Amino acid sequence: MADPRGFMKVRERQTQPRRPVPVRIMDWKEVYEAQEKGVLKAQAGRCMDCGIPFCHQGCPLGNLIPEWNDLTWRGKGQEAIERLHATNNFPEFTGRLCPAPCESSCVLGINQPAVTIKQVEVSIIDEAFDNGWVTPLAPERLTGQTIAVVGSGPAGLATAQQLTRAGHTVAVYERDDKVGGLLRYGIPDFKMEKDHLERRLEQMLAEGTRFRTGIEIGKDVSWEQLRRRYDAVVIATGATVPRDLAIPGRELDGVHFAMEYLIQANRVVAGEKVENQIDARGKHVVILGGGDTGADCLGTAHRQQAASVTTLAIGKQPPAERAAHQPWPTFPTLFEVASAHEEGGERTYLASTVEYLGDDEGKLRALKVAETEFVDGKRVPKAGTEREIPADLVFLSLGFTGPEPAGIAEQVKAEFDSRGNVVRDGYYMTNTDGIFVAGDAGRGQSLIVWAIAEGRACAAAVDKWLTGQTRLPAPVAPTDRPIAALPM
Repeated sequence: MADPRGFMKVRERQTQPRRPVPVRIMDWKEVYEAQEKGVLKAQAGRCMDCGIPFCHQGCPLGNLIPEWNDLTWRGKGQEAIERLHATNNFPEFTGRLCPAPCESSCVLGINQPAVTIKQVEVSIIDEAFDNGWVTPLAPERLTGQTIAVVGSGPAGLATAQQLTRAGHTVAVYERDDKVGGLLRYGIPDFKMEKDHLERRLEQMLAEGTRFRTGIEIGKDVSWEQLRRRYDAVVIATGATVPRDLAIPGRELDGVHFAMEYLIQANRVVAGEKVENQIDARGKHVVILGGGDTGADCLGTAHRQQAASVTTLAIGKQPPAERAAHQPWPTFPTLFEVASAHEEGGERTYLASTVEYLGDDEGKLRALKVAETEFVDGKRVPKAGTEREIPADLVFLSLGFTGPEPAGIAEQVKAEFDSRGNVVRDGYYMTNTDGIFVAGDAGRGQSLIVWAIAEGRACAAAVDKWLTGQTRLPAPVAPTDRPIAALPM
């Protein structure tokens, strides 16, 4: 390491500054400002000369974190991006959107604040793009094999880029009008502006990846037709079926799935016109669910100038520090203050939604909620604690149950497990020969780093199935899971 005493000299964790709240809620630009070079170097220098760098295990991509921390400390940005790209196709995405399980398993985090790994990562890739160090890596020869990737989220894009670079002819099919999946339409610009996506897609186009937008496989083109046309097919459609809360009043006007709201908002920010857009301006908004998608709804509602925003979570408020049953190096459940939470709104825990209440015109006017109590291990509303919360809009941000089965079940004849995910073998293949699954469609709702890792590993499996061998890396197996916490 460049400075083996760096973690002793700099003991405090200093992350990227955020723009002032009154300023940033007036636009849709990213909330973070660039870190000052000297501070970034000092933070990278805190990375220890670990005997075993557990951050490698915390990150499913196996990022070479100590190496590019060291190179950042030395000011060798071009070498740092080479080491970062060796394991991660899209560090500009993970550096902005990943919750950083690598930092939870940082060895320094045992008795000091962890190294700001995510911040160093995004700084490396931003500097690389700014200096023209990110160039197309087109294959030297073509194999003559063709592959269709269905879905253009992080798993689909990673699969496609790896297979294109291996010399295969790859076409990515996307049912929306533009490529990117949830990266484009699910993530608000205040978390990741879309120019980061666009310049990566430009690289992929220059490498030879082909994109087919506005085509829904299973509807516009059948899965059978796709399989006959290509030597292999990869399903990377994600887990897009939202979890519902079907209590009385669900049919009222004003109750929406979170992703419906976010997709419309992202389209409008991109300059598109959306008919009958769900707009929070001047309205009382309630968000059910306290995860990242809920925070995205919160930040979006603030920028649309909602009258009030309340987030309800059925469970207990997570602790500020690691619980005893989630020791280092596991990824703990902690009380998080995202940028959107800084901007306002009320957060309530142990809140069970009992009923959506409407007016005579069938429009939502309020929510009936109660305190949560635990009975036989189940969370249920506590009798006698009911109250009403004014609500013009409710956004259901309760997670996702799996991929949309239509077409995949009937046409591919793929099997689904008890959780609604597409079943695949140890090499990412379904029970239909030549059809593979990568990302959330097979794993279930997960982190962006797992999607990219699965995309890379699935690409290796496809390459080996087509050619009999592969030199592509396979960082994870379909059965791999994060480092498990101890049972409570």
